[in-house]
Parts: sequence; structure tokens; C-alpha cells
Amino acid sequence: MLQKFKQDIKNDLIAGLVVIIPLATTIWLTINVATWVVRFLTRVPNRLNPFTELNPFVGYLINLVVGFSVPLLAILLIGLMARNFAGRWLLDLGERIVQSIPLAGSVYKTIQQLLQTIFQDSKSRFRRVVLIEYPRRGLWAIAFVTGAAVTDTPGKMLSVFIPTTPNPTSGWYAVVSEDDILNLSISVEEAFKVLLSGGIVGPNLAAEIPASRLNNDQTQTLPASTPSSLPAESVMAQPHQPLNAMPEDN
Repeated sequence: MLQKFKQDIKNDLIAGLVVIIPLATTIWLTINVATWVVRFLTRVPNRLNPFTELNPFVGYLINLVVGFSVPLLAILLIGLMARNFAGRWLLDLGERIVQSIPLAGSVYKTIQQLLQTIFQDSKSRFRRVVLIEYPRRGLWAIAFVTGAAVTDTPGKMLSVFIPTTPNPTSGWYAVVSEDDILNLSISVEEAFKVLLSGGIVGPNLAAEIPASRLNNDQTQTLPASTPSSLPAESVMAQPHQPLNAMPEDN
């Protein structure tokens, strides 16, 4: 009982960290950028700063609003540039420069892939969430159906992507039979929650596996090949013949 209580506390703590760390990081970055903009505005000469003659508190609030608005407008401007040809060329040039830096390039590429996986429209890439037995029977892994595979084999074959955790941007591609998959009643977003948290956050996928599939997996064992299962005459001791026995010359 005490062990289960400790495990529940540990799971709750990890789940809280998974939720709090990304949120706290976002808030921290936003506040720091906004503070930098506010400090920049307060350093503007008095004759160019229109807020100097106002009440100090009102002026601080206006600077704070501007400090939050400037980063937001900058993000919107960069997004607008990324959606047209000229802006895309400039951003590609900047990406190539950053990726040429040994350490910064690897960090930038990893974060970029992770954000693209989370925020881009996944419906156009992943059609539905399934479970497949991987890497062996009895072990179930989350997979995303990416399309139908054209093969000469009878039956419908599907192309699936098996992501890793906690970084779902990497994984394996496989072609499996539709009879070997188990469809899940969860969305792609919920599946990503499970992957990013290592199963701590998200629905209970074990409840999605029918008992019949579990029983089949447990009863599928290799046939016994021990001597006791063979006929008695086939396991009788055979005469010992030395390995170095050579036929006599006639």
C-alpha cells in the first residue's frame, strides 16, 4: 500500500513537471523579451519618448503593453515572411547560417523538428492512430497510419510510422497488414501527449486492447521439442560411435 502511494506521488510529480516546464519556459522567455523591449524604450531620449509626461505608473503600463506587443508582432511578421517566396529565401539563408554552427545547428534542428511535429497540421500526414505489435508479439507500440501500401500480396497493407518517445520526430517506417493493427479511438494530439510524456499523460491505452488479443498473444508459444514429447522409440539411446572412427581399407 505504501509502495503504491509512493509510486502515485512520483507519477504525479513527473506529470506535473511535464506540464509545468514547457509552460514556465514559455512564460520566462516572453517576460524576458518583453522586459528587454521595456528597457529599450525607457532608454529612448526624453524628447523622443511620448510617455515621459504621463503618470509614471501609466507610462510603465503602456511600456509593458508595447513590450508584449512588439514580440508578438515580430512573430507574426516572421510567419508572414515564411509564407511568401522572398521571405522564405531569407529565412532559409538564416537557417543555413545557424545550422553551420556545430552545436547551435544541432540544437536548432532538433527544436525545429519537434515544433513542426507538434504545431503543424498532422491530419494531412497521419490518418489515424493504431497499435501494432512491435518489436515482438506481446509488446504494443503506438503507430500512425500514413497511407495504403501497394503490394502484390493478398490482403490490404498499410504504411505506418512508429515514433519514438519522448522525441516523436524520429522512428521507423513499416508496412503491415491491416489485420495486424488495432485501431485506437484517440486523436493524433492525444497520441502525441502519450509519446511526449512517456505514457504519464494521456489516455490509458491498455484498456483499448481487447482481452481476446491478449489471450492470443499469451497462448502463442512455440511447440515443445523436448525428448519427452517424441515417440519412445525415437529417443532410445543410440550406440556410441567414436568421431575418429575411420572405415577400414579392404
